[in-house]
Formats: sequence, structure tokens, C-alpha cells
Amino acid sequence: MAHKRSTTTVVAATIGGDSLLERIPENLLNEIFVKLEPETLSTLCSLACVSRALQSSVNNILSSFSSVDLSAFSLDPQTFHGIRRKFGNIHKITLDCLLLNHSSIRNFLGPDIEELILLKCSSLSYRFLSSIGRSCPNLRVLTLEFSGFIDKSTVFDLNFKGSLEKCRSLESLKIKIRGGEINDYGFMLLGIYHLLPETIKILKLQPASSLDTLVFFRTVPIPPTSFSQTLTQISLVLDTITDLLLHTITHSLPLLTHLDLKDQPSSDTSDDLSDLGIQSLIHCKHLTHLSLIRIRHHYSASFKRVTDMGFFLLFEGCKQLESVRLSGFTKVSDAGFTSILNSPNLKKFEIQNASLLTDLTFQDVSKVPRVLEEVKLVSCNSITSETVCELASCSELKILDLFGCKSVADSCLGHVSKLRFLSYLNLSGADVTDSGMLTLGQGNPPITFLSLRGCKRVTDKGIGYLLLKGKIGKNLSCLDLGHMPGITDSGIEIVVDCCIGLVELCIRNCFYVTDVSMKVLGLKGGIRRVDVYNCSGLTVECFELLKKPLFRGLRWIGIGRTRVMSVGGGGFDEIYRERRWLTICFDGCEVGCHDGWQFHKFQR
Repeated sequence: MAHKRSTTTVVAATIGGDSLLERIPENLLNEIFVKLEPETLSTLCSLACVSRALQSSVNNILSSFSSVDLSAFSLDPQTFHGIRRKFGNIHKITLDCLLLNHSSIRNFLGPDIEELILLKCSSLSYRFLSSIGRSCPNLRVLTLEFSGFIDKSTVFDLNFKGSLEKCRSLESLKIKIRGGEINDYGFMLLGIYHLLPETIKILKLQPASSLDTLVFFRTVPIPPTSFSQTLTQISLVLDTITDLLLHTITHSLPLLTHLDLKDQPSSDTSDDLSDLGIQSLIHCKHLTHLSLIRIRHHYSASFKRVTDMGFFLLFEGCKQLESVRLSGFTKVSDAGFTSILNSPNLKKFEIQNASLLTDLTFQDVSKVPRVLEEVKLVSCNSITSETVCELASCSELKILDLFGCKSVADSCLGHVSKLRFLSYLNLSGADVTDSGMLTLGQGNPPITFLSLRGCKRVTDKGIGYLLLKGKIGKNLSCLDLGHMPGITDSGIEIVVDCCIGLVELCIRNCFYVTDVSMKVLGLKGGIRRVDVYNCSGLTVECFELLKKPLFRGLRWIGIGRTRVMSVGGGGFDEIYRERRWLTICFDGCEVGCHDGWQFHKFQR
């Protein structure tokens, strides 16, 4: 293999004292950079410091961006200000606001902004967030995600009246309050329905009051207003989904294409969803995406009044379904699920916590041509390898999630390995072994995400079988090996050597992983997120590995319940100064803190 010259080597090569890079015409560099996606921002910023020519070209291309996504970084105000100055006229922006303050955000708000997505707004006040519409009257898309764990007295600041009314072109509104009980925080979005402009097409509220929703839609005039003729996608997280609520929504929105309802009841209710409520969905002749989810965080509940009959009626009335996501339907059997699976246009099929779902639902999948691209069977304990073999006949399958399917074993992995478009595979908790990894590794599916979490019969030897001889490692970017007692430093070294493009690795609760693995990972460039939560084999010396020049490019690391934490909060100040973009999580969140940031604060 020809020797690859590093960037440093290229820069060092000079002609007449000038870098070769300095002699490349600027218009040529601009032509190269303009073909890059905006998501390559971090790469561009890294290149800018290599030479004056690259810096000039990078600045030019950044100033030409009209759309920027910075959600992969938890930027501090100083860094964000430095980046913001390089941009020109921005119309669309997505931000992780975890470390940002009001003035940082306020500086770029204005009438030019058409799409604004602000995530993890734990440090921004409700008063500021609810006033954004006045600063950006031309908004078409607005998404706000913030924490519900606040002083109750500040709730009165969350008043969108006079703000949303200014946005006469608003098409998409998504407001998500993370944390807290739905019954406690549903009132925070009280009355927001009445503030929506008639241009609204997409609405997502979390949480939302069932009573508010019911009252509003029951007062929509007949014949339908222009509002009911434009709203086609609605997503709500409610206290309880009832027949009356579903009937009211479906009758009020005749052009509905996407319906996403999720609830979390605190107790049994007599006014629960039943077959009658499911039947009301047949009025949505344009419905293509349906999601009905019952959350089971604190109360083991299900839709006990929905049976196979409700699903038969749904299939007969909604022939255009392309995506179905269902959770908590414990009284529905194979007959009901099969009727949905037989929808002629179905591409995405997700079932969670269905105790009566068995292999019988999928026994004829291979006999009829299907367009399935995504199948998720989460915590469906009666599903076995037989179902997976049948699903492998769907040649267009890209996503296969078998999380918690404990009866899935090695015998199906040969079929999985032949899927030409499979990019996402979740085998968490499956009964697979090292032999199964050998079978999977001999195939050539273009897997970029692989989870083996909790696969206790897979060891370092299996990781070697999977990665050393096959091609899976060449595509893999995210790998989850958490809760696997058979994984040691040897397995991690194989992962680092074989997975060229690895950016995310989870090895939480791997007790035999030591400082050796951390050093190997630190030397590998490109790792962005690492989860070593509760890796008891790590010592306090790992703290030194978090400093430069190791872990180049690291953006998130979870070190909760490790000896590294004994350094103390003040000990991390040096690392924070060196790496302003790095988030260190001490609280046991899953990778990225996407579902946990609202419970704790990150110290700087």
C-alpha cells in the first residue's frame, strides 16, 4: 500500500519557502469547499488553521452558508461568538444551547431567520424563549426544547401571546418541555392552540393537556376553517389518550397525514382508548404516518380496551399507511398485527411491549413482495430467529431493531448478513454468541450503527470474528458494547484497529476494561463520543488521558461511577479550558445526554 502523507507532511513541503498549499489557487479551494455539506463545519474549522490559503477559503465558504447545524456541539458563549462572526446572512440555524446565554442567542435573531431550532435550553429563561417570535417575525419553523425542572413561579413567564401572533408565516411549531410529570407541567402550554396562525402545518407539543386539546378542537367551526385545512401533522404527549380525544382530532383535521400521540397515565381510567377510538381513524383518508404510544416509566399500563377488531377496522379504513409505531397494545394478538403489516404501502413497522406478538405475524412475509425499509420489534419477548429470517427476505431493509428480543439467536444472522442496504442493527439483549459474530462478520451489510448491548455470550473472540476478516468495520461509526462482561482491553483494541470511521463507542458497565483501553481510544483520532459509565476497572490516572493531545475531537464523555470522578469538579477546569466544546457527564446519561440533560447542570 502506498504511504499516505499526513497533513503535516504536506504543509512542511515547501517551494521557495512557501507551503504547497499556499500555491493552490483560491478559486480552486473554493470550488472544493462549496461542494461540502454544512455538517462538515468542524472539519472546515480544523482546516482553517493549516495555512493562510485554507483560512481564507474556509472563511469565504462559511460566509456563504445560509443554513447551519451546530447541534453536535455544546458551545460556550465565547466560542459561539467567534464562529458566528464568520457566517453571513443565516436563514436556518440549529443550536445546542446547553452552555449558551440570552445575549449569545439574541445577537443573531432578526427578521432574516426563517428556521430556528434551539435544543437543550436549560440556561435560557422562559420569558426570553417565549419572546422569540417578536424578534423573528418571518419564522416558518420554530423548535424549542427546554427543561421543566424550574421554579414554579417562573412559569408565568412562559407566555407566547404577542409573540406567535407576529409570525404570520409559521408552518411548523414544536415545543418540548423535558422532565417532570405530564399532569404537573401540561398547564405550561395552556392556550397555545388559540395563538396558532392559520398557516400552521406541523404542530408538536410536549406536554399537552388532553382537556385543552379536546376543548379547542371541539370549538373549531364547521365548515372547517383554513386552520383545519392546513394542519396535516400533529404530535402530542398527553396525560391520557381517550376515544373522545381521538375522535375529535380526526374529525377536525380532514387532511391529517401524520398523527403521533403519546400518553403516560398515572392510574387506570375508565375513559381509555378502545376499538371505537381506533375506528375513528378511518376518517383520515390521507393518513400515512401513525404513532400511538403508551409510556411505561412509572406505571405499568397498556391500552387494555383495544383488541384485534380495532386493528382490523384500522387496516380497512387507512390504506395509505407508510409508517406505523405502536406501544402498549397488550390485548392485540398476531391477527391484529398482521392486518397492519399487510398494508400495501408500509415502509416502517415498529411494535413495542407487545406480549402477544409472535412469529406467526411474520410467517408469510417472504411470500409477498414488500417495501419494508425499517422494522423495530422492541421488548417483544416471543419473537425468535424465525421472524428475523422472514424479515431478511425484505431486500430493501435498512433498519432492524430487535432490542430486548431475548429469543433471537445465531441461526438468523446468516440471513441478516446478506441484507445489502442494512445500515442499523440493534441486537441488544439477544441470545447471540461468538459463533454468530463470525457468521455476521462474513457478510457485507453496510452497517453504520451496531448495538450488542447485554449480549453476554459475546466475548473479545466474537468481536475479532466480527471485525478482523469482514468489511463491517469499514462502515461502522457507532458501536454499543455496554453490559458485556466478556469484553476486555483486547476487544477494544480490535475495535480501534478495525473501525476506521468510528465516532461513538459505548462500553458502560464493562468491568474488565482498564486504562489501557482509554489510552488506545485517546490515541485514535475521530472519536467524538465515549461512554465508560460504571467501568470499575478504570483508575484515577485516566483523568490525565482526557487532556490534550489525546482524544482529539472528543465532544462528549460519560464517566459516572468511575474512579475518575474522584478528581473532583475543580480538577476538570483545565480540561474545560482546553476543550470548550467538550461535555463531561457525571450523571449516567446515555450517550449525548439527549434524554438526561434536563436533570442536571454541567459545571464550567
